[in-house]
Amino acid sequence: MNEDKEVKVSTTDPDSGYMVREGKPEGFFYLDHRTVDAKYNLITDVFVTPGNVHDSVPYLDRLDRQAERFGFKVEAVALDSGYLTAPICNGLEKRKIFGVIAHRRFHPTQGLYHKHEFKYDAERNLYVCPQGQELPYKTTDREGYRHYASDPKQCAACPMLDKCTRSRNHRKVVTRHVWEGSKERVRLNRLSKSGKKLYRKRKETIERSFADAKQLHGFRYCRLRGLRNATEQALMTATVQNMKKIALHLERKVIQG
Repeated sequence: MNEDKEVKVSTTDPDSGYMVREGKPEGFFYLDHRTVDAKYNLITDVFVTPGNVHDSVPYLDRLDRQAERFGFKVEAVALDSGYLTAPICNGLEKRKIFGVIAHRRFHPTQGLYHKHEFKYDAERNLYVCPQGQELPYKTTDREGYRHYASDPKQCAACPMLDKCTRSRNHRKVVTRHVWEGSKERVRLNRLSKSGKKLYRKRKETIERSFADAKQLHGFRYCRLRGLRNATEQALMTATVQNMKKIALHLERKVIQG
């Protein structure tokens, strides 16, 4: 743990969290982690956290809470790329839930080989570099990542060293999470016919839900300070949205006879 790491705290609302994300405004925010059902787009869960809490952190707990409280039998979920983590993919597999998660675009160091160019040999538990050198398993860190390291003597004589690593000791290290297999299988779900169909519904459901909250219910800004007040606003907004959805569905049902 880095004790010298600077943590920004708001002087007017210390419950909020400082958020820095690509394509998003930078500053102190709260995040609304909500879940909707695919059929009626009703909001089934609302959970507010400070803005510096990653989307993936509360996800599995919130999923379990809905199943326990409402008896939902969740068969499939569609999530954006922020949820593409090994723990979530493994958690979905354990719960026998078909997960479809958007692909996350990585920006590797320019001029170096991408990780996917190193082939994993599951039987021997090692990686093979583009030049054919084997990177055997060395250790597993506290975060659950296995480290595979090359032989620096071989690397020093390799003509492609500059495209492989810039480490001073000429050693290439590739990491692989212990649950990486789950992550790879979830990636394949996204490419399947049912996965593509399910993911397309995101823009009609959860994305629409957030858009309506912002455009029609003043959800771009917190009206009051503090996590409790932000949660109250999120819950009240979701309640109003659900009431409108239910009213519309009941009206259609009456019209259809």
